[in-house]
Formats: sequence, structure tokens, C-alpha cells
Amino acid sequence: MNTLEFLKYLSNSTSVSGYEENISEYIVNTFKEYSDDIDYDKLGSVIAIKRGTNNVSNLKIMLAAHMDEIGLMVKDFDDSGTIRFTSVGGIDPRTLVAQEVIVHGKREVFGVIGTKPPHLQDSSDSDKAFEMDDLYIDIGYDKKTVKELICIGDIITINREFTELQGNSVTGKALDDKAGVATMLQCAKELKKLNHQADVYFVSTIQEEVGTRGAITSTYKINPDIGIAIDVGFGKTPELDKADSIEMKKGPAITLGGNIHPTLRQKLIEVAEEYNIPYQIEVESGPTGTDARSMQISMAGVPCLLISLPLRYMHTTVETINMDDIKNSGNLIARFISEITSDNLEGYLCY
Repeated sequence: MNTLEFLKYLSNSTSVSGYEENISEYIVNTFKEYSDDIDYDKLGSVIAIKRGTNNVSNLKIMLAAHMDEIGLMVKDFDDSGTIRFTSVGGIDPRTLVAQEVIVHGKREVFGVIGTKPPHLQDSSDSDKAFEMDDLYIDIGYDKKTVKELICIGDIITINREFTELQGNSVTGKALDDKAGVATMLQCAKELKKLNHQADVYFVSTIQEEVGTRGAITSTYKINPDIGIAIDVGFGKTPELDKADSIEMKKGPAITLGGNIHPTLRQKLIEVAEEYNIPYQIEVESGPTGTDARSMQISMAGVPCLLISLPLRYMHTTVETINMDDIKNSGNLIARFISEITSDNLEGYLCY
């Protein structure tokens, strides 16, 4: 499977938190080629398992990247037939004005997000940012017809197509964190070329955007020796300080902080340098807000790493990432996994 085509399919598909089943089958069918078994946790996270060789000590490494995306949900109808909505996950209302949407009702219905024209706004409001309650969706029907097609609680996604940019960069909706799932696929492809002792669990987790829930339940199911979360970080743009962002096309960011096991992190850096894989350092002093945080504090605790992919315009409809960073991240993780054995694990986990 071509990693670019895989990511394109995921980005163009719908998997709002709580409704990830729309892409589960596609992920399963893709990972079957690179794994030995497929499993699920009870919430619906997909677990593709690649067995290691001579793994008599049952060594397990869990990779986690969330397959859910932020979105919207129908909450009410106006007398004119327009739809009021709320968010699922963290959405900035300023990014929604004039967007095209798909309302996933009894059938998919195209609509547009509107608000009061600037000509009719009070002068005191003209400089204020819109809030969610100021916005509505217009599908063109009257209220009676709208309610025949759409129910309160139906999900809504932005109508945005995945597009290739220059320099091997791509843009689309929900690359946070479908790019992480694509990185796991790249890692699985690379591992087919390598010997590794550990059983590797590629987990496409659910409901990360509303509380890293799938990472918790899947960690309890797997009980891994090491957890590696793959998510996105703030790609450098002109308005961002260097200390608050990571550079595009300069490789994965290896996170440093309390959520991350220090010796495993150092081993990951050594592997990157040994194989000339570009990398960056990302500093996060507290909980990372990713699946790594939930894996780390599940059960009796799991030593964790976090790989961050540089992504611009996070939680907008034009998230942008570079495919070279995905490839380098997947290859780095695969090389790291190949060097972890039952004989050296205890040494790496000692403080």
C-alpha cells in the first residue's frame, strides 16, 4: 500500500470522535498485509499485531496513533431551516466562517456555514471574533424538510479534499492524527525488512480528541512493556517562536519531558544518529495531551516515548504535513524496535 494514498483516503474519510467505525475496516484491510493478527479493544480501537521472532519472554511494544478527528454535531434547528451546531473536540469558531460542510444525516447533505453579513453588524461587534452560537448551517431547505433528513446529534464534517502541495507536502482535514496512522503503516512496512524480537502492536486509537480514551482501554488490553505515541506537533510558521514549534522536513521531533522515559528517549536519539535519520527535540514539561500521557499512567505504568510530526495549521481544514517526515518517523521507530530485546530491555528501563 502506498503511504500517500493511504493517508489521502483517511483524510477524505469521516471519523469524528465516537464515529471512527467509518474507517476501521479500511485500516484493518491495509494493515493485514503487514501484520499477523488483527484485534480490537472494547471501544473500537484497531490493533494490528506483528509477531517477533524468538520472543520467549513475551516482549510487547505498543504504537498508538489516533484515527479520530475533530468535527461538529447538530444541536438544534431554527425556524428558517438553518441548523445550529456544536463542536466535537477542539475547534476554533474563527476557522468555520464560510466553510462548506457535509451533514451526515439519513443521507449526506451538502451545506454552508453562514453568519450575519458585516454590513449589518453593529460597529461594536465588527472587530470581535465569531463564536459558535453566531454561526449556522444552511442546506437550502425549510425546517420541515430539514428535520425529515437530519436529526439532533448527527455529525458534521468540513467538505475538504486532500491535496498535494509542492516539495512533497500535502494538505487536508484531519491529518491530526491520520498522519500518525500513516506513520505506523510506514513503520510496519519497514519492519518487514528487519528482524525484531518484540511483538509490535499498531493501535489506531479512538476518541483521542475528547480525552485519549482509546489509548487507555487498549493499553489495559495489551499491557505493553514500552508505549510509543505518534502524534503531531506545531509546525513552524512565521508567527511562531522557534521554542514553540518544530521545523517541517527536518524529521520527527523526539519529545523530552516528564511524560517520556529518559533512557528510552536517549536510545531513540542514538538510533536516529546511527542510521542518519534526521530528528528534532521537542520539550514538553508536563502531560503531553497525547496518547502517551494515557499509556504512561495506565495499569502499573508504562514507559513511554512520543514522536511528533511537524504539522502546520493544526485543527483547521488545511492542516499541512510533509511526507518525508512521515517516512523518516516510521523508519526511525522500526529501527528502534529492532534493537529492543529481552536481554537489554531491563537496562533501558532503569533510571
